Amino acid sequence: MSGRQKPDWLKMRPPSGRQFTDIKETLRDRDLHTVCEEANCPNMGECWSGRNGPGTATFMLMGDRCSRGCNFCDVETGGMEALDPEEPSNVADAVAEIGLDYVVLTSVDRDDLPDQGAGHFARTIREIKERDPGILVEVLIPDFQGEPELVGKIIDAGPDVIAHNIETVERLQWPVRDRRADYEQSLSVLEQVSEESEVYTKTSIMLGLGEYDHEIYQTLSDLREADVDVVTLGQYLQPSRSHLDVFEYVHPDAFETWRRVAEEELGFLYCASGPMVRSSYKAGELFVDAVLREGKSVADARQRARTAGD
Repeated sequence: MSGRQKPDWLKMRPPSGRQFTDIKETLRDRDLHTVCEEANCPNMGECWSGRNGPGTATFMLMGDRCSRGCNFCDVETGGMEALDPEEPSNVADAVAEIGLDYVVLTSVDRDDLPDQGAGHFARTIREIKERDPGILVEVLIPDFQGEPELVGKIIDAGPDVIAHNIETVERLQWPVRDRRADYEQSLSVLEQVSEESEVYTKTSIMLGLGEYDHEIYQTLSDLREADVDVVTLGQYLQPSRSHLDVFEYVHPDAFETWRRVAEEELGFLYCASGPMVRSSYKAGELFVDAVLREGKSVADARQRARTAGD
């Protein structure tokens, strides 16, 4: 399927604009990485160029090489390097220079480290918050092999949103994800965040990998059972010929149907669903930003969602 011509709804805008150039230069000056570049995100030009502000970039911590080898991801695997102790400070400097008020942090998996990088992640969150408590920080974390104390380090650092991606339906976890990843393990991470913190939880699902509709529905239902607040659904695109083939290009109408199911039937607080949507797509422009700025209670919002889903 992936050898066929992409449909019209998958056309993307190439990177351009002064804001795009400024962000790129700032990152290079501090030897920082973004998942936008490392994973060949199709929305990099749009997100970095922005509309009404400095744009959105998702900082990728702990290097540009991952200890896992997921078959959908374009990030390099193996050859792990030592952590840069200056990275948390450099990221905070870049955030200030770019002028972001909503920051997204993610990372490669670092199973090679004693704490799998949880402490480094937490230090970066604190560096940003110490300089400007008004900056909203969203983190997209690994599963930390499901170890609760490591997830707890992230919670204790005080981010505003904690995301962890389930990626696909249970049946397709392998071959889509590395064998060290697991559907129930990912659910347990999200459930722990919901139970132990007053922050919004978020996850993402890729479509077009051969999943059935009933499996998508079951995955969404499982995520709501874990009290996940926000879900994004997007089209899987093959990064290279060595990655998984695209099974299907899902029509935008189907994505809209899943958005309605997620929000109106199952009670997610927000669902971004579309062919070009990614887990951190226009993160600062999504529902979470508006809700947090208004100072609404996470607990109250969740209770309203449960009522809507009943």
